[in-house]
Amino acid sequence: MKNQVLVTGATGNIGGHTVQYLLKNNIPVRALVHKIDERSEALAAQGVEIIEGDLSSLESVSTALKGIKSAFFVYPIKAPGIIEATAFFAQAALENGVEHVINLSQFGAHRNVRSHGAQNHWIAERVFDRSGIPVTHLRPTLFAEWFMYQAFMIKTQSKFFLPFGEARFAPIATEDIGRVVATLLVSPTAHQGKSYDLFGPKILNMTEIAEIFTESLGRTVTYVPIDTETFVDIVKKFMDADEYFIQHVSSLGLDLKEGRTAGMNDLVETLTGQKPMEIAEFVSKNKAAFI
Repeated sequence: MKNQVLVTGATGNIGGHTVQYLLKNNIPVRALVHKIDERSEALAAQGVEIIEGDLSSLESVSTALKGIKSAFFVYPIKAPGIIEATAFFAQAALENGVEHVINLSQFGAHRNVRSHGAQNHWIAERVFDRSGIPVTHLRPTLFAEWFMYQAFMIKTQSKFFLPFGEARFAPIATEDIGRVVATLLVSPTAHQGKSYDLFGPKILNMTEIAEIFTESLGRTVTYVPIDTETFVDIVKKFMDADEYFIQHVSSLGLDLKEGRTAGMNDLVETLTGQKPMEIAEFVSKNKAAFI
């Protein structure tokens, strides 16, 4: 079935939203999942073809890409290994005649970025580009879902703690990224060879975001700026993170303070016909986590 699409990361946030948008449009979906569990079984119950495998295995990826027209590649920022996984994916896509790949990269990915993870995403982009596979790179800014990591503190202390100073950026919901991915998977031709920076609908600083939480939850929520070292200690304690991810988030905090993540455009609406989600709507949709 050559009009079928492959979604990696289908049990995660972006991949999961991508799958749902594709299913709503009656697009046959195959998902490559790391393991069979209740999440993959829920997708199978919706008609998704499930392939168990690993992005670090060329054979797994090649099996998953057989008969596929377009594919979504996403690799977790928390783990090293993206360059090898990208090479395997590109090779398997070439072998199987895949017509287009949507690659989820990082906003600010470039040769001299501080974050090793973001730099590796930049190298991964170059691997896809040089492979000859038609590709579109997506570079979203910080996710609105970052605040889900702070949900317990917001719930219990009405505070959130981040090392971002008064940095301004336009957080984007993963639901909006998934909608962009699904749109490009279905109609990729005009987007071949393009790189798109993706933003939420409004540039905000942390204090302004705290005010949105306050209004949405009906109680005062306060932003508490902390230094990078304190944030690293929190990440180590509560997120079971290794040094690779810690180096990434430490670098991200510095980049934010220096304005390197600032930016704005209307590409989400241009590409999908729908405005991206406001932070107030995101908080409302996830209100149960914060109260």
